[in-house]
Amino acid sequence: MKNIFSIWIFFFAVFISPIKSAETYRIDHLEPPFWWTGMASNKLQIMVHGNNIAELSPSINYPYIEIKKIHRVENANYLFIDLELSPQMKPGEFEITFSINDQTYLTYQYTLLKREPGSAERLGFNPADVIYLITPDRFANSDLNNDSSPALKETHNRAFKGGRHGGDLQGIIDHLDYIADMGFTQIWLNPVLQNDQPSYSYHGYSTTDYYQIDGRFGTNTLYKKLSEQAKQKGIGIIKDVILNHIGSEHWWMKDLPTRDWINNKGSYTQTSHRRETIHDPHSAITDKKYFADGWFVPTMPDLNQRNPFLATYIMQNSIWWIEYAGLSGFRVDTYSYSDKTFLSQWTDRLVTEYPNINFVGEEWTHNVALVAYWQKDSPRYDDYVSKLPSLMDFPLQKSVINGLLNEENWATGLREIYQVISSDFLYGNPNNLVIFADNHDMNRVFTQLNKDYELFKMAMIHLFTTRGIPQIYYGTEILMTNPEKGDHGIIRTDFPGGWPSDRVNGFTGNGLKPKQKKAQQFMRELLQWRKTSTAVTKGNLIHYTPENGFYIYFRQFENELIMVIMNKNKKQTTLDTNRFEEVLSGKNTGKDVLNNELYDLSIPIKIPKKSAVILNVY
Repeated sequence: MKNIFSIWIFFFAVFISPIKSAETYRIDHLEPPFWWTGMASNKLQIMVHGNNIAELSPSINYPYIEIKKIHRVENANYLFIDLELSPQMKPGEFEITFSINDQTYLTYQYTLLKREPGSAERLGFNPADVIYLITPDRFANSDLNNDSSPALKETHNRAFKGGRHGGDLQGIIDHLDYIADMGFTQIWLNPVLQNDQPSYSYHGYSTTDYYQIDGRFGTNTLYKKLSEQAKQKGIGIIKDVILNHIGSEHWWMKDLPTRDWINNKGSYTQTSHRRETIHDPHSAITDKKYFADGWFVPTMPDLNQRNPFLATYIMQNSIWWIEYAGLSGFRVDTYSYSDKTFLSQWTDRLVTEYPNINFVGEEWTHNVALVAYWQKDSPRYDDYVSKLPSLMDFPLQKSVINGLLNEENWATGLREIYQVISSDFLYGNPNNLVIFADNHDMNRVFTQLNKDYELFKMAMIHLFTTRGIPQIYYGTEILMTNPEKGDHGIIRTDFPGGWPSDRVNGFTGNGLKPKQKKAQQFMRELLQWRKTSTAVTKGNLIHYTPENGFYIYFRQFENELIMVIMNKNKKQTTLDTNRFEEVLSGKNTGKDVLNNELYDLSIPIKIPKKSAVILNVY
């Protein structure tokens, strides 16, 4: 009886093997989907996901590629394959074979591409640039056929302020001439990766696939086309990346690779948003974890970058998009919420591959010290190593708004701007900060300034002449507002003229109000002038303590000297220039760069009320 039973088991095993291969083994995801030769790092880790894939053993027969290690985790539907790529390796295709013993069950055709010439040396955005921030769903709809997708949950509903309105990548491509004519040299797009969430997916911050452009925006190929065509017009593309969290509908959430892939054991635990706890020498460990490991909202699971496989996945994905789409940099969402050690590794990996690229972190606090901590070469209280080149300057943004609105006093008004900039000693490189008047998460600047056009002009002139890399949110140039303050759906409203049915067209000017046209032309002239001024884009900043409603500063590079006069007084006011002799150094003529008016700087000069004047001094 025992022998009969053993024989039956043998025949059963032999019989079911081919059936099992057909029904049990498959590859659902293999990422990165392809790679490049000639990268600085010779290591590549491939994630393979599919039913029972861990039962198989991968092999590669291709010159100068070696499988160094195969990792199996607690979920048998995942394999992680460590490859070592020799510098001698040539571009081409090869098979990854998945077998048990000598029986092959699956094969995957993998491609190694040749890098574009000069890819490693690409230049990132810098102070000579001005960034145009676009929410793609709300800018322009050129392809009406992709407004909804049968493969994606949320459908088109332009009538709903929180819905998908249909803006797409083709809409941006079709208006590159407008963007270039305005004087913008970089475009930062809010995230365009797949966000297959049931609702509120338009903003892009709930990624459900790291390697796919959302079908309602276009395709990977179209994204690459946008980058290529923008580059032809002197415009770079900055990708918005989210390292901290994903969307709850990400395919990982249906089949987690490991139990620790998501923080708090995969269950929603709200973050405290108390970023101070990371730096507080008296902070409890639990408070630190409460901030860093908490979730933003229930639909945004918080990633655990302490998991080495997840960390490697994210780093490789960042490199993949730079290489694939020819990007000039990243804007990193919710920067400080990610694991500190991982952030150090991530920045190091990127600058190793691209020494001259730029990427800017979002640290939303008005505390200069907390922002500065993350920037490369900043003085610090600990031995943490950060190679992050840039931060978004939230302290300056707040100070400019408050400085223009608040009454002039000992500590308020224009002094608020001065006080923030006087703290630049805390930064490794204050010139590389991204400065802005508003963005997609806050009230429109014209709304913040109570629709005061004179104050708006002062804010713009300061933005484009002080240190840093200016960023403008789409529609600022035509005085877009948000009547319902704080409502993101209204803040991120549609750009007029981006939809075929629009009666007003901000791109052509048709239907704009006279003040909107005036603002648009003012911005165009200011931006185009900025391109010509090396003092503004490269020069030193020298500023004077605000007095009597004036804030005066200079930008100087070699023989070019620019003087900026901000006058908050409610009437025309005389400015005595003797105070600035150490910078003027005998130069007595100032020419207004926007209207060519001449000023004799050897005598007191009259400055119009509530205005900012830019003088080319000679």
